[in-house]
Amino acid sequence: MARHSTFLTARPSMWSVLVPVVAIFAGILFATSGSVAQGRSLRSDASGLPDIIRQQTKDNTRMTEELETLSTEVDELTRGGAPGNAEVDEIKRQGDALAHAAGRTDVAGPGVEVQLTDSKLPVDQLPDGFSVDDIVVHQQDVQAVVNALWAGGAEAMMIQDQRIITTSAVRCVGNTLILQGRVYSPPYRIRAIGEPSQLRDMLTQSPEVQIYQEYVRAVGLGYQVSSSDRFEFPAYAGSITPDYATVDGRS
Repeated sequence: MARHSTFLTARPSMWSVLVPVVAIFAGILFATSGSVAQGRSLRSDASGLPDIIRQQTKDNTRMTEELETLSTEVDELTRGGAPGNAEVDEIKRQGDALAHAAGRTDVAGPGVEVQLTDSKLPVDQLPDGFSVDDIVVHQQDVQAVVNALWAGGAEAMMIQDQRIITTSAVRCVGNTLILQGRVYSPPYRIRAIGEPSQLRDMLTQSPEVQIYQEYVRAVGLGYQVSSSDRFEFPAYAGSITPDYATVDGRS
């Protein structure tokens, strides 16, 4: 009975020591997790680049809306604060003249639409000499169409639901397209405002587009071209300030 009594009195003493220790370690773990996550889900950070970009897309959308609101306020203050100011009027005139070329104005008119789509050919039915990479649309395929349309005299252009300009970068990650912070899956829809016959002619003449069409015939990549009497494009909303520049050495 003496051994049993001693065991019973020792047990509460052990827990009285362990409980504070466990609480301290739990607090350290929670604090470390919160610091690393910085308010985000730790699992989401390991979900891959497309998921990170989709989250960034939401942030970009929010900041774009804030920018548009602030720009409207600035315009109203400028008009109200300096009516008839000759210097301000001249700067505005110059800005308006450059806005169209920079894609900062809405544009409407006839044009051409091109759709690029991955092949539906099963992998086990690929012809000899072709791989899985050959049945998906790549960055260079989209860029080839874009370059041909610009060369054909396109006045304005859109990819998917975004207005682009000549400096817009198209990037692919796997079988998805990343454009100005947003992720898209095929089919890729490229629309250009301009003279439809000239745009079509340049698509036909482009060596890069001709190579793509060889794969259309070989493995069934999607390629459709259609004309429209009227497209309506919104103004370009991205930044036109270059991140890098080089000096042109030509005289």
